[in-house]
Amino acid sequence: MIGIKASRRKAGREEAEKPFWISFSDLMTALMVLFLVAMAVALIAVTHSERTKDIDKNARDQKIRSCIAEVQSLTDQPEFKGVSVHGYSIDFGTLVQFADKEHKFAHADDEHFVRRFVPKVLNLARSEMCSAWLKRVVVEGFASQTGDYLYNLNLSYLRSQRVLCVLLDSKAPDAIAPKDRTLIQTLFLVGGSSFNTAAGDAAQMRRVELKLEFRDLGTTSVKPAAIPLDPGLKCPNDLR
Repeated sequence: MIGIKASRRKAGREEAEKPFWISFSDLMTALMVLFLVAMAVALIAVTHSERTKDIDKNARDQKIRSCIAEVQSLTDQPEFKGVSVHGYSIDFGTLVQFADKEHKFAHADDEHFVRRFVPKVLNLARSEMCSAWLKRVVVEGFASQTGDYLYNLNLSYLRSQRVLCVLLDSKAPDAIAPKDRTLIQTLFLVGGSSFNTAAGDAAQMRRVELKLEFRDLGTTSVKPAAIPLDPGLKCPNDLR
């Protein structure tokens, strides 16, 4: 009896002193669960980020579509009949054309038309729909398909400058308001396009377009630098 009791006490003491170790299978199961939880969290984060980007992109695209729709509504007005919108470009068509091989307008009324139309575009540029994503307006002049390539490239650039000269002319009887001229200097850029960028007969190529450019998603608008309201004494530069 005594020997048996002693044996039991010894066995209980040995069991109590054994350290606790989980099995290898339990360890692998725990690591797998931890991996699955980490993957689930990562997938949720990625999915949320992509969903947010899609929402932002859709909101941007909707704003731009609304802006272009406003521009289209402007060109639908009877006084601006003949101006068309192609994508993000405003084409004056035959309403504003240049003289052959020159950078002056073919008719004096073309200048008045430009000074009458562009302030309407500026009002849209200030609107909520357009100002949210509008980056700049590029004035693109064109030249005919005849003649030297470099000459026409320079001529198209000078025609773009001529449009800005007309818009910034403070001495014209129908001069644009100073606040609009200030916005033109900060928002408008000159971009020449030669005959290799468009098709049409010679008369159609002596034209000008206003191309609206919008900011990319994820970019912020940059405050324009303060530029003195002064187009210069010689505008545009001579072809010579």
